[in-house]
Amino acid sequence: MDAVPARARVYVTAVALAALLCLRPLPSVHAPWWAVLLLAALYAGSELVARSRLVGTCYPVLLAGAFLLPPPAAALVALPGALLSPVPRRPFGLRRVWRAAQLTLAVWAAAWVHGRLDGPDAVGEPAFPYALVPAGAGVLSFCLVLAVLDGGILALADHVPPSRAWRGLLPRSLAPIAVHGLAGLMMAVLWRSPYGPVAALLVLLPMCVAWWAFAQYHRERAAHQATIRALVQAVDIKDGYTRGHSERVGQASMMIARELGMDDERVETLRFAGILHDVGKLGVPTRLLRKDGPLTPEERRVIELHPEYGHEMVRGIRFLGEARAAVLHHHERLDGSGYPYGLAGDRIPESARVVAVADAFDAMTSTRSYSRARPVAAALEELQRCAGGQFDPRMVRALVHALGRHGWRPAVTADGPPGLPAERAPGLAEGARNGVGRGAP
Repeated sequence: MDAVPARARVYVTAVALAALLCLRPLPSVHAPWWAVLLLAALYAGSELVARSRLVGTCYPVLLAGAFLLPPPAAALVALPGALLSPVPRRPFGLRRVWRAAQLTLAVWAAAWVHGRLDGPDAVGEPAFPYALVPAGAGVLSFCLVLAVLDGGILALADHVPPSRAWRGLLPRSLAPIAVHGLAGLMMAVLWRSPYGPVAALLVLLPMCVAWWAFAQYHRERAAHQATIRALVQAVDIKDGYTRGHSERVGQASMMIARELGMDDERVETLRFAGILHDVGKLGVPTRLLRKDGPLTPEERRVIELHPEYGHEMVRGIRFLGEARAAVLHHHERLDGSGYPYGLAGDRIPESARVVAVADAFDAMTSTRSYSRARPVAAALEELQRCAGGQFDPRMVRALVHALGRHGWRPAVTADGPPGLPAERAPGLAEGARNGVGRGAP
């Protein structure tokens, strides 16, 4: 949402107006406003702490409000924290309004469904296990509203095709938010018990420990990403003709993975595989990487060692997973004529087959010392010609379909997962590199 299209702004405005309607107090329903203020302050404080440490949102407080309060009062709990919490990118105001409106509607829906199933009475008694039924329905409603609204903003602001905008949003959020829902239900039960609100706050202690553990994991991952960024920059400096190649291959690999319907975690892994596929060139003499003209057989054998060098460099980075296999095998060919081990067919890891196509595509559409860039359409024709012998036809088809929808406008960094190109380039945009026919390393 950096440059937000007009239709997305209209969508955000409509969602914000709907949220304002949900905040209207009902004349026949009276809420304990001290409880609303206490929960809102608690949520705002936890939101500021959680987001400053990049560990997500404190949903237990919001869901406790949904289980304790009437819908308009419960929705109000989310408002201050959502409006005050930091946002990662511009436009800051619009992002805060969107976040506030989204959470307001989700909490209102959870409280309304919980109330319709007599959840407040079950919390007050408490009537276990029946209290789990309205609470579970409230959590499901909360997740459903978030998923529906998130899919809409992905389609309108991030240009994700409608067929994929909502795919997987609800299943991915349901399990973690269900855990938050149980914590929220425990808070609500303790709040209504003789122990009172102070005891309810103790439920947040284990959540804080979980946030701390997640923050530690995030810091470890950030350190790995910094290492990856440094390695990629070192390769770019060493091999000036391939500057930016690694990140473009990362984006093309990500596009193929998404087209194949891989989940977000695998898509991210394939992006890292593309970014790191040539890191082994750090072990190859610079004079060979920058040599003008054809390589001698001996020089080619030296360069063909770079997949093994790269695998040695990255195999200790645990979170890369199957990306390490892609680094080692991205020059294998489907017919068994590739290197370093001459694997064939399905013996070549899927991640390596993805990166092989992405690597060759960027090689053909970029300018090197020994060849000029080809147009994107010509590069795709060459990939299709070599499909079945050199490349996996399934990966080639996925790239063709992805480029047909999105075009090719690479603008990525190794810092974080990029989005797909914002506009479709007319007639498939032209890029720059050659390497399929030459078998370039």
